[in-house]
Amino acid sequence: MFWTEDVAAKCSGAQIINDSKTPSGRVHVGALRGVLIHDAIFRTLREKGVEARYFFGVDDYDPLDEIPAGKGEHFEKFLGQPLCNVPPPDGSAASDMAEHYIGEFFEVFEELGVRVEKYRMRDVYRSGRFNAAIDTILRAAPTVRRVYKEVSNSDRHETWFPFQTICEQCGRIGTTEVYAYDGERVSYRCRPDMVKWARGCGYEGATSPFDGRGKLPWKLEWVAKWVTFPVTIEGAGKDHSTKGGSRDVSAACLRAIFGKEPPLNVPYEFFLVGGAKMSSSRGVGASARDMANLLPPEVLRFLMTRTKPNSPVNFDVHEEGIIKLFNEFDRYQLRATTGQGTPDEGCVYRLAELTPEGAYFNANFQLVTALVQMPHLDVVEQVTKRKGSALTPVEQRHLDQRIAAARMWVEHYASEEEKTRLQEVIPTRAAELGCAQRAFLRQLAESLDGVSWEDDALQSRIFEVARLTPIEQPQAFRAIYRVLLDRESGPKAGNLLAFLEPGFVRTRFQELAVEEVAFWRETAVSETELQDWLAKQGEKIESVDWQLRQNGSVFCVEYLAVFKDGKRQLKRLMVEGQPAEDWPRTLIAGLPSSGSIS
Repeated sequence: MFWTEDVAAKCSGAQIINDSKTPSGRVHVGALRGVLIHDAIFRTLREKGVEARYFFGVDDYDPLDEIPAGKGEHFEKFLGQPLCNVPPPDGSAASDMAEHYIGEFFEVFEELGVRVEKYRMRDVYRSGRFNAAIDTILRAAPTVRRVYKEVSNSDRHETWFPFQTICEQCGRIGTTEVYAYDGERVSYRCRPDMVKWARGCGYEGATSPFDGRGKLPWKLEWVAKWVTFPVTIEGAGKDHSTKGGSRDVSAACLRAIFGKEPPLNVPYEFFLVGGAKMSSSRGVGASARDMANLLPPEVLRFLMTRTKPNSPVNFDVHEEGIIKLFNEFDRYQLRATTGQGTPDEGCVYRLAELTPEGAYFNANFQLVTALVQMPHLDVVEQVTKRKGSALTPVEQRHLDQRIAAARMWVEHYASEEEKTRLQEVIPTRAAELGCAQRAFLRQLAESLDGVSWEDDALQSRIFEVARLTPIEQPQAFRAIYRVLLDRESGPKAGNLLAFLEPGFVRTRFQELAVEEVAFWRETAVSETELQDWLAKQGEKIESVDWQLRQNGSVFCVEYLAVFKDGKRQLKRLMVEGQPAEDWPRTLIAGLPSSGSIS
């Protein structure tokens, strides 16, 4: 079973799924994994006819304990205050800091098709909805202290109570310490030395803990949510799900204070980019917004949900990684929409879709990245040409998304080596190409006359000339990319040539000189190697033609094998000095052959 099916099998009756986020800055891309894991569970339950709701909380009563990058001058004076009480950055239309940052995150939800019932902790606390839970937890403070010690070996002083008030003098919540509760009011002090990131004002007083005058520590706030909403499913990140960690503490408090079992946990690993946090030369990439700008919504959903939650997702933003991701998505899409996929593949693809769209043509992403870097070409026109018919509205929408993704990748993430820039003159590094690569390019140029200037025909001719040079295919393609793009790799070579003017291609491929004898030496095989090859291929060969060639005192014989499937392969032998008269023929005795001397 796919992992969401396994989770659904553990559920009975109506379900309430919960997740939340503290919006103390731009929300990191890693937070999207929890969002989409919970959404995948929600969708699977609904598919199975299970009544389910998906809540998402904004933990905006948490204190400001860290300043967003580059915003120190604005936010420093508000450290320790509830996020919902902190003014937004200059120029923002939001009512407060929390709304400013969560608004961007919720925009991403909409684009990803995530539908949640939103709540804000300011409203939960101020409405009195948590009053009963707060009273019960404060009365059970000794139990909380005991659980902390037993589960996480965390000591709490006997005067410590699990609550933080909003200081009536300075408005901070992160610097207050409650030390008594009489059933109606809590006694507290606002300590200058409570935390390192904010300084309390020193005020001491007593106030009601109800109706938004303070909040529970987040481990107990978790408990209050589970009891009040009530939550049946809530996953947690790897850092919270370790033995003796936050989740264990909260679960033990729930059992000890309320006598209830905790929600089903779905622990999930981190989302990494190249094994670390995402970054680029322009500082783009750390936020959920940046990732949603880079990847189309279906591809981003696919990336986050296809892997089991307890395995990390490691996304490589470099060319090889992003192209692999799109290719894998396209494979799932094709198999799932044509009935060829496994049940798991079908489930993965359904969870990736925003809405069911059936089968449709998707442009290869590597092709799109090449096209957007060639200003003389119209991307839509070229893709339509390759499809062979007009794009449907669905296909046009997906192509538009891929064009935007390709441009974003090229501008913000691609290294200089990964960019597809057609070189106006032959690159200096082309001089590093070997004799076989140079000869291959020359032979390819000579063979292009009469070839249909289309992707597949050009690709086939490249493979054929590589066999006739002969040269290993990877070396042949590297030669093409080096002289055209000054790279070692690139888009499908047949596609690339089809984008370019034929005369330009032929001229460029013939610019490098080839020293004939050095070329022979680089591509020649020994008699033993030739005989071994013939022994393996003999039954497949229709005939062999040979030609004896001479350059000064150096001779080579070229054997052109024609296979029964029509393909041709060249093998070359060399000899220093005059060879024996029957030398070319003896090696291919028993095979239909003909030859000449030049």
